[in-house]
Amino acid sequence: MASVTALSIWLIPSLIGMILLYGTFKRIPSYEAFVEGGKEGFSLAVSIMPFLVGMLTAIAVFRSSGAMDALIRSIGPLLSAIGMPPEVVPLAILRPISGTGALGLMSDLIKTYGPDSFIGRLASVMQGSTDTTFYVVTVYFGAVGVQKIGDALKVGLLADAIGVICSVLIVTLVFGK
Repeated sequence: MASVTALSIWLIPSLIGMILLYGTFKRIPSYEAFVEGGKEGFSLAVSIMPFLVGMLTAIAVFRSSGAMDALIRSIGPLLSAIGMPPEVVPLAILRPISGTGALGLMSDLIKTYGPDSFIGRLASVMQGSTDTTFYVVTVYFGAVGVQKIGDALKVGLLADAIGVICSVLIVTLVFGK
């Protein structure tokens, strides 16, 4: 365990040092390249901001309007019949929309039911098995100007659905109910 800790402490500084040494060996102006990358990163952050604000506003409206609760009530019995507890349905719905919101919801589930409960384990596996599809499509595709997002969105949501289904199956098989 001590060797893993030592490795984790020195890995990033060593990697940075190796990159700088390689740049020096290849006669690349490392500092100037770093500053140029910083400029590009800043301009990208500024270009992402309108898309990020729009997405966060849409999430807040969806939750505040009660639409999320209505959706959970309507599909909760179906998902419960296939072995998915109604308590994790909001996580499955929120995860493709907001990573931070889903993380907060997962933390609440773990705090309420415990990390070793079926719900806690399922929430943890589901959090790691799905992605923030709408965030990726909205922010990153918007930042680079991709207009036709239909197929990427469909595939991303399909992958999220498969992640949710596999989470339920795997946690049920490995830990039981």
